[in-house]
Order: sequence, then structure tokens, then C-alpha cells
Amino acid sequence: MNDASNSSGTALWSLGVLVVFLLAWQFGPGVLGVPEFVLPPLSKVVDEGLRIWSGEKLLWHAGITALEVVVGFVLGSALGAAIGYALGLSPRVEAVLSPYLLALQIAPKVAFAPLFVMWLGYTVYPKILVAVLIVFFPVLINVLSAMRTMDHDMINLARSFSATRMQVFFNVEYPTTLPALFSGLRIASTLAVIGVVVGELVGGNMGLGYLLVFFEGQGNTSGVFVVIAALTVIGIAAYYAVVMAERRVLHYLPSAERRAG
Repeated sequence: MNDASNSSGTALWSLGVLVVFLLAWQFGPGVLGVPEFVLPPLSKVVDEGLRIWSGEKLLWHAGITALEVVVGFVLGSALGAAIGYALGLSPRVEAVLSPYLLALQIAPKVAFAPLFVMWLGYTVYPKILVAVLIVFFPVLINVLSAMRTMDHDMINLARSFSATRMQVFFNVEYPTTLPALFSGLRIASTLAVIGVVVGELVGGNMGLGYLLVFFEGQGNTSGVFVVIAALTVIGIAAYYAVVMAERRVLHYLPSAERRAG
């Protein structure tokens, strides 16, 4: 009963904060004398959003960006997890490749976007590649860190029962690292949106990043806020999709332990 009351109280407080924020956005610029081209009121942004929905194909551009986010997230996460597990299983390979992975991690990922556009043209592929590159490292690092801190007593116990290397991995190492893997996936889900938008800003002719540049060129501040809101919705949806998958896969763990992972 107390947990339900606490949850309801938290939800009401969150709703209250949202209402205060929206009221401040609606009436604050007029009270402070802020010009509309700098910070338009909420009602102006909503009106512009309705116009863009029908006139600028907002839903279509949002669908393109969402598709690029999903593909980039899936490919980058799969690649990061696979390499993370491979390096964790072979310390020698990790020692050989770690300087190159470190150099690639340090290099600013957004700087690759123009290069990808020059290689692949104004298609969806440069945007997906930027997302893959950004998503790759959080997943890799989380998985590799979990493999490094593995409880070797459990591994030795499995080997004492004549378990093969693959059996040890699938029955001991892989399940143990799942909380860390999902922690990396939660981070990667939001970074995928950033990667796609960067790619669309550099060389896009469709997607929300393209609309962002288009409205910026027009000086349409309300339109820019509409696109930012749409990108935020996509990011939230991607994040909570990972959270829901985590709850289904790690249902056997207490919620506090999942968050700690």
C-alpha cells in the first residue's frame, strides 16, 4: 500500500513540475519581454507543430529518423557486445587491440559524419554508420568491464564439473554480464538518436535533422522546437523499449540489482 501511495505521489509531483514548466513557457516570454523569434510561447509552437504535421510531412520525416535510430542501435549494440565478449574471452587479443580501440574511442565520432557522406552520398547509410559508431563503445565497455570483473570461483566451479569453454560462457559468463549489457544498451539507446541527427545535419535530405536545418535557415524558431520535441519523443521511446526488454529478460533479478548493473 505504501509503495502504491509513494508511486502516486511521485507521479503527481512529476505532473505538477510539467504543468509549471508549460505555464512558464507559455507566459514567461511575454512577461519578460522576450521576442518570439528568440523564444516563442508554447501556443505558437503547438500551432506550428500542427502546420508542420500536415504541410511538412512531420510524421514521415520522424519515421525515417526513427528507422535509422533503430537500425543504428541494433547494429552498433550487436557489434559492441560481440567484440566485448570476444575481448573478454581472450585477454591476449584484448591487449593487442585495446590501443586501436582506445584511439577510435577518443576520436570525435561526429567528425566521421562528413567522411561517411563523401563515401556513401546523401543516403540513410551515413546516418546509420554514425549511430553505429556512437552506440558501439558504451556497449563494448560495459560488457568488457563485466567480463573483467567476473567471479572466477563460479568459472572454476563450472570447470570442475567438466564444462566446456562454450558451456562456461553460455551458462556462467553470459548470464552474469546481462545487467551490465543492458546498462550499456540504455545509454546507447539515447546516443543512437544523437548519432542519427548528427548525420542528418551534415548531409541529409530527409529526416528530422534535415527539418532542423531547414527551419533554422528560415529563422523558424517554433519549427526548431517542434523538431526537438519529436526527437525527444523518439529518444524516450527508444530508452523505454530497452527498459521493457530488460525487465522481461532480467525478471529474476531485484530491480535495485538491475539498476546497479
